[in-house]
Amino acid sequence: MLHTTRLTFRPYCDDDFPFLQSLLQDPEVVRFIGDGSVKDDKASNAFLQWIYDTYKYGNGLGLHVLINKQNERVGHAGLVPQTVEGKSEIEIGYWIAKNHWGKGYATEAAQALFAFARKNMKVDRVISLIQHENTASCNVAKKLMMKVEKEIILKDKVVCVYSVQL
Repeated sequence: MLHTTRLTFRPYCDDDFPFLQSLLQDPEVVRFIGDGSVKDDKASNAFLQWIYDTYKYGNGLGLHVLINKQNERVGHAGLVPQTVEGKSEIEIGYWIAKNHWGKGYATEAAQALFAFARKNMKVDRVISLIQHENTASCNVAKKLMMKVEKEIILKDKVVCVYSVQL
C-alpha cells in the first residue's frame, strides 16, 4: 500500500461504490473526464468493474481510493494502463472529490505515483491525459515536470498528452 504524508492509497472494494458514484455523478468532478457526462448506476458499476480489471495487471496498477488522515475518502488516483494511438502507456490519473479541491491532494498523490513508477515499473515514461480547460490538472502535471507532447482526440474531446521520462 502506498502512503504519503497525508494520504493512504488502497484498492477499491465494493463498500466504496457509493463514494465512486458520488464522484461519477458530480457534474463538476467529471466535467473533464471522458466525455464529460455523469454516469448512472449501471455505468458507475461498469466503471468499478473496469477498476477491478486493471488490478489484474499487477504491480500496483489501477485507481486506488485516497484516504486522508481523518479517514475520509478524498478521491482516487493511480497508475492506469492506457492505449494512446495504438501504443501502451501508463497514465498518472487523479480525481479529487469537490469538497476536497484546493488542498493539494492531487499533487501529493501524483508525486507519490511518479516516485512509485520510477522505482518499481519497467517503463521509460508516464503520461497524463488532460483536457486543455482542466487547468488544475494541467498545473499538477507541470509540477511533475510533464510537458505537452501532443494533442489527440478521445471521446470527441481534444486531450493533451502530457509526458515525462522516468
